[in-house]
Amino acid sequence: MIDDINEQTDLFNFDRPVIKGYPELKWTRKSPYKSTQFFPAQLKERYGLPDENGWINKIFWGDNLQVMSHLLRNYRGQIDLVYIDPPFDSKADYKKTISLRGKVASNDSTMFEDKQYGDIWSNDDYLQFMYERLVIIRELMSEKGSIFLHCDSHKSHHLRCLLDEVFGPENFVNEIIWRKSNSHNDGKKFGCITENIFFYSKSSEYTYNKQFYPMDEASYTLVEPETGRKYKSVSLNAPGQGEPRYFGDGNLLYPPVGTHWRWSQERINEALMMNPPKIFFSQNGVPRYKQYMDEMEGNPVQNLWIDFMAISSQAEERLDYPTQKPEQLLERIILTASNEGDLVFDCFMGSGTTQAVSYKLNRRFLGADINLGAIQTTTKRLAIIEKESRDTLLDKKAGFEVYNVNNYDFFRNPDEAKNLIIEALGIQAFSSNNVFDGELDGRHVKILPVDRIATKADLNDLVAKLPYKTYDKIKEENPNDPVDKITLVCMGHEPDLRASFQQMVGAYKVDILVVDILRDKSALEFKREAQAKVILKNNELIISSFYPMNLLQKLSIQKENVEQWNQLVDSVMIDYNYDGSTLKPQIIDVPEKNELVKGNYKIPSEHGKIRIKITDLLSESLELEVE
Repeated sequence: MIDDINEQTDLFNFDRPVIKGYPELKWTRKSPYKSTQFFPAQLKERYGLPDENGWINKIFWGDNLQVMSHLLRNYRGQIDLVYIDPPFDSKADYKKTISLRGKVASNDSTMFEDKQYGDIWSNDDYLQFMYERLVIIRELMSEKGSIFLHCDSHKSHHLRCLLDEVFGPENFVNEIIWRKSNSHNDGKKFGCITENIFFYSKSSEYTYNKQFYPMDEASYTLVEPETGRKYKSVSLNAPGQGEPRYFGDGNLLYPPVGTHWRWSQERINEALMMNPPKIFFSQNGVPRYKQYMDEMEGNPVQNLWIDFMAISSQAEERLDYPTQKPEQLLERIILTASNEGDLVFDCFMGSGTTQAVSYKLNRRFLGADINLGAIQTTTKRLAIIEKESRDTLLDKKAGFEVYNVNNYDFFRNPDEAKNLIIEALGIQAFSSNNVFDGELDGRHVKILPVDRIATKADLNDLVAKLPYKTYDKIKEENPNDPVDKITLVCMGHEPDLRASFQQMVGAYKVDILVVDILRDKSALEFKREAQAKVILKNNELIISSFYPMNLLQKLSIQKENVEQWNQLVDSVMIDYNYDGSTLKPQIIDVPEKNELVKGNYKIPSEHGKIRIKITDLLSESLELEVE
């Protein structure tokens, strides 16, 4: 168990000998994931209250490796079901069309596509990324736990090898094929209309509840006069044996030569004695039995799922979030592999379907995503469900909390981060250097990805491009001096990043400095703040203007050209008893797809401190305290 923020915890034994029958997937610079560091989380918002057992659900904004490292302290071995829909390595950027609310028709000045996340990887980076996350997911799972990993043909073959390695091939349960559409034009190949879901367990004690397709009521056309029960007439003979003309001898029935009954002779006799009898004779003397509809569970669900498809453009549950999955899909998985009260986790949360369905099915849940749009979409979705529960149910569901892990809200716009870091640190930028980003105080500077924790995999590209010929000359002339001085800039990093870099460059002595932006430059701001005018008058909170600067810049229009400020707003949350640290909204204004937020809100006269959160169409928020 982790005791403090700096302590590392053992995750996986990578020193085990190679065992026959347990193949491992290899890639360039595969890095064993032996330990991780605890990362702190900051509570930002709370919706509703804990349940009677003190439980409250949680979602986290941040790199899911950091989130899961945070969760290890309290949830190791406790998560009963994991569903993940990770990047597919589809070589595409997923975008969301942003347009002003309330517009009947849009043009280039009132709509644009905003990148939600990229799914473009080098092969080795993707494998290392997924490998590390699967290792830590397994540590979080309970002994009765299962994982359902959703993927497609891009990496399914590699992912199954990784799952075998981490969970063991003996814990493979199913490969589920989901038909997501009827037809697709893929040019000179067969249309790709299916996706894969790999089902693995932590142990042989995993939870499994058999699921059934709904009964086909149309086939139950007969009605029993005495009871009104629907039934259909079914042959007593085994399948493929036909229906012989055979008459019973009193109350005893015997199968004709060469056939056998579906039922035992004892059960047949019992059925004949029922009132009314469950066995009857057709007009031509063939014995048959009554299959009552209310006694049938349905046909068992198999590993080919074709009874629901991807969300259509007209679907009521559609949230316009890229890669959103239908609730039916998650409902089947959650009902199959968990029971009420179990803990469900999704660390690639997206639009929050896993969390929403878990909520409705009385499961506890945890969720995480690195994308701000995912956090905002999920928060809105869950806030509506929680409010409906609070308003309509006597047995209230647990609420949920929203956390940032490792102060992730510091980076609102990763695309702009590199230039802002260069400016803030006073780095002399290189205009045409494919190895380093600049120079500072006589040191080469490399800015690692700042929208997530820096790992050893992030060093691969840099190490491959280092000027080794120059290093050889320096080493020959001055064998005791470092061949280079390099500063790595990152937002959080694995504890052994510096040592890993030195190990990767081998015989070359390099002076390496790691600069953690969060620790060393916490005053940096990576966003342009919005502006708003909000007043309280006669116990009515009135928003008279709202100018989200990043959104207006992307729309490429002047703020005075927006007809109404609320065309730019996605939601409004108001806490009128703000405690000074955690937003706990009592007023939630989340309009329908093309409607507008109200802008005027009645506040109880006995209110305390008021804090309002206004979220724009980019999912960026402005929070204000109102005097």
